[in-house]
Amino acid sequence: MFGNLADRLQNLMSNLRGKGKLSEKDIEQAMREIRLALLEADVNYKVVKGFVQKVKERSLGVEVMESLTPGQMVVKIVNEELTSLMQDPNQKLKISSKPPTVIMMCGLQGAGKTTHSGKLALHLKKQNKRPLLVAADIYRPAAIDQLQVVGNKVGVPVFEMGKVNPVEIAKKGIEFALKNNNDIVLIDTAGRLHIDEELMDELKNIKKAVEVTETFLVVDAMTGQDAVNVASTFNENLELTGVILSKLDGDSRGGAALSIRSVTQKPIKFIGVGEKMEDLEAFHPDRIASRILGMGDVLSLIERAEQSLDAKKAKELEQKLRDQSFDLNDFLDQIGQVRNMGPLEDLLAMIPGVNSKALKGMNFDPKSIDITEAIIRSMTDEEKRKPDIISSSRKQRIANGSGTSVVEVNKLLKQFKDTKKLMKQMGNLDKNKMKKGKFRLPF
Repeated sequence: MFGNLADRLQNLMSNLRGKGKLSEKDIEQAMREIRLALLEADVNYKVVKGFVQKVKERSLGVEVMESLTPGQMVVKIVNEELTSLMQDPNQKLKISSKPPTVIMMCGLQGAGKTTHSGKLALHLKKQNKRPLLVAADIYRPAAIDQLQVVGNKVGVPVFEMGKVNPVEIAKKGIEFALKNNNDIVLIDTAGRLHIDEELMDELKNIKKAVEVTETFLVVDAMTGQDAVNVASTFNENLELTGVILSKLDGDSRGGAALSIRSVTQKPIKFIGVGEKMEDLEAFHPDRIASRILGMGDVLSLIERAEQSLDAKKAKELEQKLRDQSFDLNDFLDQIGQVRNMGPLEDLLAMIPGVNSKALKGMNFDPKSIDITEAIIRSMTDEEKRKPDIISSSRKQRIANGSGTSVVEVNKLLKQFKDTKKLMKQMGNLDKNKMKKGKFRLPF
């Protein structure tokens, strides 16, 4: 996320932290670096100018220049100003006091509007809401079919009337929601390859016909400044209440995320961070600023873990670790749960102190996890429970069945054996400390 921008700012902040004292010349040089980094990230030039001016004024203040750690103070200021740049008092999703809450999803073709309608529906479903998707795009070929596929994936009903007037579809969709106790209605409207008067008139007519709670625009973060221009035009015509940035996990330079709030005065409410339907996050400016500066994002990591990891299985695993009954079945299950949390490098990037430079030095090979899974799945149930019984002939059979080699099977078995040995040592250490009255398990 934010690629080169994060690299450049993290390097700059690291250099500032290392300085005992800062001169005006140091501040000027730092501001030039920040200005270049933001412009290269395709941040709106007016936004860059205002941001750099604020940071510079604060950095030259008495608070910083007389501080014992001026470098750290400047890093703190940059973090606060980045957060302020993206923050909005209306950041949270507005829920109507009188159901249903109606969310109109707008956007150009290719931005991911239909997919993100499904992602948002799933996100709300996890919060015990009862969403309904309404198919109001009657122009794009197979748009209704696509929404139905998306609805099936996330387990959310889809209301459609075929290719009749979209305004009528929206009205009837809300009537359907009231009859069926759906408290959220997401209207998937038509998109175009470019903004035109006909599209805007149709969207305005829908807003006039039904009481819309939120008007969201889905824009592609990878288009940079173009995304900001699209958001400005839609906002002028429709009075948006929020933006959803899609593809923020891709080769995004960050310009859209850092510019949209300042240019449109409308908040980014959600971000798409992957291809799976679960890959949608509420937008938290403070957490994004921390990620950009390499300070981690522990809260998002915890939230992702809570959503992806099975609490019951975690408790069962805790007991197995205690009584040393952890086997390869459990190991396989843990791999699956960690996979659900997303790519390993994304998770590590959320840990404070693990910056993008450090991540580049690590070698992440997703195939190694695939190999591990294939080897374990090629074992019998008895072999998974009792790895010690795996003889040379069994290893050859497992290697053949998983399309790997005996060397790779041996490597996995050794890793598992070492892990169990370490767990046993830790368990014995805990018991010894408990006997001496110096230690108590935290559960």
